[in-house]
Amino acid sequence: MRKGVISVIGIDRPGIVAAISMILLENRCNIEEVSQTILQAAFAGIFVVSIPGDLAPTDLLRRLQARGAPLGLDILLRPLDDRGARGPGGAAAMPFVVTTTGPDRMGLVAGITGVMARFGVNITNLKAVFRGGDDPARNTMIYEVDVPADIDHHAFREALRERALELGLDLSLQHREIFEAIHRV
Repeated sequence: MRKGVISVIGIDRPGIVAAISMILLENRCNIEEVSQTILQAAFAGIFVVSIPGDLAPTDLLRRLQARGAPLGLDILLRPLDDRGARGPGGAAAMPFVVTTTGPDRMGLVAGITGVMARFGVNITNLKAVFRGGDDPARNTMIYEVDVPADIDHHAFREALRERALELGLDLSLQHREIFEAIHRV
């Protein structure tokens, strides 16, 4: 079995995940991970799948695209090399959650992610919702990140806080376990 990552983008409607997963089942592909979301009216989905050795990835892509086209879906398939560990060089990392709120303006995501990139922090999940205006509760970004254990954590926190202040954002940085314990219902 080889692995592949399939991305699916289109206008949201019921049945997209069902259609893609049925095509994968018919082609003996096992879904190992899936993440999908709706951004305004757009569907975005990513599937990590095992592809049987006797099925050419190009054939699978052709079948996905043929069945996805009537649904208005754009579909891509890329091989996935799973040899390496998650994160740069396979270094140990700790999971954190960074949350920002503040007035909407251009450059918020670029500003915060630029600091993360400079410190080698890997973003594993990001949800950003901008509703416009100055009400901070209407503009929220939540980053789940893996912070390398060997970086200067104090310098990282300070750099994040300084950038957030420059952007007019309130920022919270918590270890993922603490975040989950606080937000558990």
